[in-house]
Amino acid sequence: MVNNIKNFFEKLKLQFKNIKTNSLKINIWLFLIAFSIFILCFLWLFQIVFLGSYYKAYKTGELDKAATELRETVNLDSQAIEDIAERRDICIEIYGEDSYFATTVNKGCMEFGNRNFKVKQDFINSNRLEQHYTLINDKFKNETLIYALKLDNDIYAFINASLEPLDSTITILSNQFIITTIIVLVLSLIIGYFISRKLSKPISKISDEAKKLADGNFSADFTTPSDIYEINELAESLNYAKDELFKTESLKRDLMANVSHDLKTPLTMIKAYAEMVRDITYDNKEKREENLNTIIEETDRLTLLVNDILDLSAAQSENLSLNIEKIDLIKLIDEVIKRFKILSEQEHYHFIFSHPEKVIIKADYKRIYQVVYNLINNAINYTGNDKKVYIEIKEEKYKYIIEIKDTGKGIKKEDLKHIWDKYYHSDKKHKRNNFGTGLGLSIVKNILQMHNYKYGVTSSNKGSIFYFEISKDN
Repeated sequence: MVNNIKNFFEKLKLQFKNIKTNSLKINIWLFLIAFSIFILCFLWLFQIVFLGSYYKAYKTGELDKAATELRETVNLDSQAIEDIAERRDICIEIYGEDSYFATTVNKGCMEFGNRNFKVKQDFINSNRLEQHYTLINDKFKNETLIYALKLDNDIYAFINASLEPLDSTITILSNQFIITTIIVLVLSLIIGYFISRKLSKPISKISDEAKKLADGNFSADFTTPSDIYEINELAESLNYAKDELFKTESLKRDLMANVSHDLKTPLTMIKAYAEMVRDITYDNKEKREENLNTIIEETDRLTLLVNDILDLSAAQSENLSLNIEKIDLIKLIDEVIKRFKILSEQEHYHFIFSHPEKVIIKADYKRIYQVVYNLINNAINYTGNDKKVYIEIKEEKYKYIIEIKDTGKGIKKEDLKHIWDKYYHSDKKHKRNNFGTGLGLSIVKNILQMHNYKYGVTSSNKGSIFYFEISKDN
């Protein structure tokens, strides 16, 4: 038996030891208890301590109101005076040289006719308009409030109200309040516990799930059974953040894998052909030239990849500034198309460029050049067997729309929103572009966002159209 009691207290001690005093549950609990104690103290002061003062102030107010009503009464007859006395639970005595009237509503009224004649005589002789007195009623041995006022030249009113002893009332209220205090504190402990548990439980769950997410566990679920709007909104926001972090982490892994692949392949070929030149074809001019050309091509590809990574980093940098100037957009696009001239000659690609007579815009020449170059390069990689790429500038009232169209198989609807991501592919496998690095569209997106240009893509089984819009007043 002794061991069982000892074990119970040991467990209880361990539970209290594990309680964190700064936890949300404890803080809410303590706050509710403290609030209940504050309310009880407030009630104690006003219901017990200040009850007598409040009662006296209340009665004084009733005398003042009765005095005001007497002054404002036009026909000051006995019925009107009795009505005022009854309504205010007070006694009124009207005194004049030719008149006398006294109410008897309150049995504790002080009688002015005899023993308190001195108060009446003092006020009449003072020539004051009003005066407050506090006296002890000899008949009832209680405190009486008197309000004397002059109504007319020879008419005086003496209003009085007895203050009933409150000792017994305060004693009863005190005893009752002690019981009320105990009940309220017990209820506060119980209700505070359940409220604090209801509020803290979902937040504790969210905190635990957040720790999982911090450890890289994207299976964390912040959904809670709470019916509190703010907690549910927090849970939804964290679930959304988790999904976005998962996407970012996936893209990061894909980016690392793809960049590593793109770096490794040309480096491997450069090394292999360099060794071949050194060990085998160094004395064969034709083979040596062929191997060296391969090395140069792979070096160019490697340089292109590094430049694209640098361009993407620059485009994403908040510190990058644009060099805005007037640009002949038609001339710029012609310059880009010339860079692909070798594809027209050797691979029989066709570039169809249609445009208005003159298009002058304000933009960063170098960045817009990159945009057009990457979009045309993307169209080259995915156009159809006819190897046609259409470039068109459409002029509207307030803007120019630049479209680059291929004639390929198009893009799946579910992939459209992801194609601007780095190295995104619908099958999630790396695919080397014929003439690019896989970063081109991401670079395009960032440059267009820097210029605040609207952009997008439409696609069908007859090809895709990438476009961006430039305001005429930019």
